[in-house]
Amino acid sequence: MLNTETGLATLHFIEKSAKMTFRVENMSFKQGQEMTFTGKTKSGASNFTINIGHDSDNYALHFNPRFSHGHIVCNSLSGGSWGDELKEGHFPFQDGEQFKLVLNFTNEQFYIKLPDGHMMDFPNRLGDCKYKHIMVDGDVKVISFKIK
Repeated sequence: MLNTETGLATLHFIEKSAKMTFRVENMSFKQGQEMTFTGKTKSGASNFTINIGHDSDNYALHFNPRFSHGHIVCNSLSGGSWGDELKEGHFPFQDGEQFKLVLNFTNEQFYIKLPDGHMMDFPNRLGDCKYKHIMVDGDVKVISFKIK
């Protein structure tokens, strides 16, 4: 849904039951840029996801904090097939609390600064230098989203 005259990204908010999905299409998140995401977890949260990629079948980064397990799962999706999960045991998210994530990437790696400053990384398995799709879903409210 790209507006070809303006080149603007398209934002979607999809409400399903008590959850809201935030999706941006036709954006431009390039190697060397920084994405800052501020959100607030819902009270009683079980998990949320942030997916960055080309479309809903190709995610270079699937970032999934799981409150019930106390860890973060990262993965990639290529052509609709999931890769091998990587689990991060460091878990700085709090139930019902606001947080900020800072993400950037190269064609080889994603770098994620967690809310407490802890750094984690995940391989850029798709290997691209630009992504145009982000989707946020689950027990989280999007407060702000910025790419610079």
